[in-house]
Amino acid sequence: MTLKEATAPAAALAGPLAALQRQISTIIKGKSPQIRDCVACLIAGGHLLIEDLPGVGKTTLAHTLSVCLGLRFSRVQFTSDLMPSDLLGVSVYERDSARFTFHPGPVFAQVLLADEINRAGPKTQSALLEAMEEQQVSVDGQTHTLPRPFFVIATQNPSEQLGTYPLPESQLDRFLMRISLGYPDAQSERELLMGEDSREAIKALQPVMTPEQLLQAQAAVRQVHASPALLDYLQALLAATRSGQWFVEGLSPRAGLGVLRAARARALLDGRDYVSPDDLQSILPQTMAHRLRPKAGAGRGAREQVRAMVEAIPLP
Repeated sequence: MTLKEATAPAAALAGPLAALQRQISTIIKGKSPQIRDCVACLIAGGHLLIEDLPGVGKTTLAHTLSVCLGLRFSRVQFTSDLMPSDLLGVSVYERDSARFTFHPGPVFAQVLLADEINRAGPKTQSALLEAMEEQQVSVDGQTHTLPRPFFVIATQNPSEQLGTYPLPESQLDRFLMRISLGYPDAQSERELLMGEDSREAIKALQPVMTPEQLLQAQAAVRQVHASPALLDYLQALLAATRSGQWFVEGLSPRAGLGVLRAARARALLDGRDYVSPDDLQSILPQTMAHRLRPKAGAGRGAREQVRAMVEAIPLP
C-alpha cells in the first residue's frame, strides 16, 4: 500500500462509504443500522456473524456487499457432511507433471459467505480459524495466502433449531461483530413484496467503491485518533467485564483491541478522525455480547447485560 493510500483523510472517504451504505439499502430494505454495522465491521478488518432465522436476508446482504465493492464472492452452504477440504481446497497428483497441484477451495474469495455455519461439525468450523485470523490456510504442509481484502460473513441459525452445533468460544472470538437482521417493518416488507426479485436487482448493481478504496478505508481506520480519556473509558469497560459482577468471564485483550477498531470504524463512517464515547457505546453490544456469558440468575441476555453494564460505568 502506498503512502498516499495510507494517509487518506477521513473526510475524503465519508462520501464513498455513505454511497456504499445507500446502495446496499436499495436491496436490504429498512435495515440501515445493521448495514452500518456491516460496513463498519468490514473497514475495521473484522469478520461478521449474523444470527437469525432463515429467509430474512442474510445471504442477500453478503452478496450485495460484494457486488457493491467489486469483490469476488463465494458462498459455502455448511452442512453436517461438509469436510475441511471442501472449504480450503485439495492437492491433486497430476500424472503429466508428476507432482501435486493445489486446487483452491471456495475460501479463496474476497467475501466468503459461510452460510448456516453452525450446521457443520466442529472440525469443519475450526477449519475457518486460520483463514480468519492469519489470512492464510495450510494444506498438506503448504501455506497459501488468501486474497486481500478478505472478509468472512458467517450466518447461523438460533441454537434451539434442530441440527445445529454451538460455535466454540475460540471461533466466536474471531468474529468482530455479531448482529441480527430481524423481520422487516411493514413498509419495508411491502416494498419487498411489490419490488423485483432481489437476485435480479443485485445483477443490475454497479460497484460504488473499488477494492483499492476499501483497503484505503481499512488503512484510514488505523489512523483514527483515540484520546487517553477514551482509552481510560474503554479500559474501565473491559475491567467491568472481568470483575465477576456481570459476566462469568471477562473480555481478553484481543477483544478489547477489536472493540477499539470497531469504534474507530464508526468514527470514520461519520467522516471524523477521532473516536467519541458515542462511537464506542454504539458498537459495544455487537462487539462484546457474543464473547460474554451473563452470570447465573442475571435474568438478562448478553446484549441486555452489556447495556446494563454500560449504564453503570460513568463517561470520562
